[in-house]
Amino acid sequence: MRGKFIATLILVSVVSSMAWAQSTKILTFEEAVKIALQNSVLLNQQKNNLEYSQMQKTSSIAGIGPNIQANGQVYQVNGNSFNTQTGQLINGVRDAVTASLSANLNVFSGFSRINSIRQYSNQLDAQAYFVNRTSQDVINTVSTQYLQVMLDVELMKIAKENFEALDKQLQLVKEYVKVGSRSPVDEYNQDALTKAGELRYVQAEITLNNDKSTLTQTLLIDPFDQFEVEKPNWNMDSIGAEKLNAQDLVQSAKQYRGDYLRAVKNENAAKFGMRAAAGQMMPSLVAFYNYGSAYNFQHGVPDSVKFNNTIIVNDPTAASGYALQNVTDPNFSANPEKPRPFSDQFRKNNLYKSYGLQLTIPIFGGLQSKTLHEQQKVLYRNNQLTRKNVEYQLSNDVIRAVRNYEGARKAYSVSLDQLRAATAAFQYEQERYNLGVTNFAEYTNANRAYVQAETDKAQAEFKFVFQKVLLEYAVGTLKPEDL
Repeated sequence: MRGKFIATLILVSVVSSMAWAQSTKILTFEEAVKIALQNSVLLNQQKNNLEYSQMQKTSSIAGIGPNIQANGQVYQVNGNSFNTQTGQLINGVRDAVTASLSANLNVFSGFSRINSIRQYSNQLDAQAYFVNRTSQDVINTVSTQYLQVMLDVELMKIAKENFEALDKQLQLVKEYVKVGSRSPVDEYNQDALTKAGELRYVQAEITLNNDKSTLTQTLLIDPFDQFEVEKPNWNMDSIGAEKLNAQDLVQSAKQYRGDYLRAVKNENAAKFGMRAAAGQMMPSLVAFYNYGSAYNFQHGVPDSVKFNNTIIVNDPTAASGYALQNVTDPNFSANPEKPRPFSDQFRKNNLYKSYGLQLTIPIFGGLQSKTLHEQQKVLYRNNQLTRKNVEYQLSNDVIRAVRNYEGARKAYSVSLDQLRAATAAFQYEQERYNLGVTNFAEYTNANRAYVQAETDKAQAEFKFVFQKVLLEYAVGTLKPEDL
């Protein structure tokens, strides 16, 4: 019975392990960046704003063309009204239909339209650069968080290996105590050292879970999905082999940094907006053309009353040889005192055309145009200050990133030497301790130095890669394939 119970537990454990393996997927760095770029709320919002900026530019270009409108109206008047068809004031019910087509073209408006096109064109470019910089913001955030999770995995692995090594050493010390070659104090000290290693292992696992949750929130994926990160196949020697020139990188940043290019385009847009506002204070010339017609019908009065002329014609059948005949005069097909039919009114009689030029000279309008111009001028000056501030920030970011990168490269090189020395010292001290040549304190110090050297090396390596990412971000050339 007991054997069956143990077999059942083993089977359940195996099935659980297989289910966990199937539900846990490997999240590569490229996949993480791709998911982040697809799900980023801020990036998608800026893409929507880019579409709106494109529509603004298209609308400003279309504004150069004529403004064409078709108007139609159908209405009824009950009471006194003036009938334009008969030229009389009538009292009654009258139906009316009007239709017109009008067009106007802005010939000159102080170059306001041209400057508006340039303004919206620069705003579109500025928004495009902002989308590009926002994409790099997302890549930078995901890179930092992904590398942090990778570092947590490495630190947890170091803590686990250290704990397992200490636990093996504890078992060995227990055997020494049993045979009397070691004091029980050594067993207690080794047990405390092993528990401390286990504590560091548990703490490293907690840190890993927290940083995974942060990455999950950034990627906007289901927090119940289990995933493991994969270390990119980078070459540390090639990463640290390049030589950097801060001045050259600053010039490159001015060509690639989306926030700086956006500030430049916003400054240009504000300048053209100021000029467009100034154009509203100048005379404007508009060409116009109107074409239309109308129809009126008065209730109770027929709209097509014909009248006949009576003429004398020869009639051999009549006693006198003559007869009277009513004929319609084609020159007077309708009574001029009565409303004409719709076809005559709308297609012939009431047609009208008007065209010409309209000159408008602004004299005084409550200083509204002047106020708008001053507002645009202030906006232009503020954008100038913003562009200068971004330029200074760009230079500082690049210089700081270069210095931190150089420091991280030196720190990584030192950490490698430290790890080699600590590894050799710990192996030597562990062998001496097992032979009983050295004491527990010296062995503990050697173990602590070795674990610290492994931790420092892992942190220095990932910090070096962090600084590489930050350097590319500062220059504005950050791309996922760089890692």
